[in-house]
Amino acid sequence: MAERDNRRGGRRDRDEAPEFADRLVAINRVSKTVKGGKRFGFAALVVVGDQKGRVGFGKGKAKEVPEAIRKATEQAKRKMIRVPLREGRTLHHDVEGRHGAGRVVMRTASTGTGIIAGGPMRAVFEMLGVQDVVAKSLGSQNPYNMIRATLNGLTREQSPRNVAQRRGKKVADILPKRDEAPADSSQVAEEA
Repeated sequence: MAERDNRRGGRRDRDEAPEFADRLVAINRVSKTVKGGKRFGFAALVVVGDQKGRVGFGKGKAKEVPEAIRKATEQAKRKMIRVPLREGRTLHHDVEGRHGAGRVVMRTASTGTGIIAGGPMRAVFEMLGVQDVVAKSLGSQNPYNMIRATLNGLTREQSPRNVAQRRGKKVADILPKRDEAPADSSQVAEEA
């Protein structure tokens, strides 16, 4: 009996510091009509991420809510994608994602902007670890399609390092040059 308690305690310790965070986005009661009446079940939509650039989503159906959530979480962990982030807080460039009638636009944002996105998209960005982004859903309001469209756009996200490697150049050649604009304008003012 003591061994069983220790094993449970050990398992609980592991669960307290999970590798992935998860967010329940939607839960839906579904019914199946059978000869004797209706059988009810539940469908769950879950987004999972490590908040360091990896995210995935899953859906699960079961007779009980906790079992549906567990199935959805397992599927989400199996279907994770890695997304390059700029400074670990925002996207590298503006991107658009599509899935079916779902269409989303995601834009980079300056420090302190926060996550400006609605419902399911907000869950994806929070689990991904993005801190500053502006996003807008322009198509379907179905949470499944919104999440799929968001992940479709995020898979198109490319870091300057990937682009430079693919083109056989250096990262400095890819990024725009940052001119010393304030210094130049002060020199022009002194000359005048």
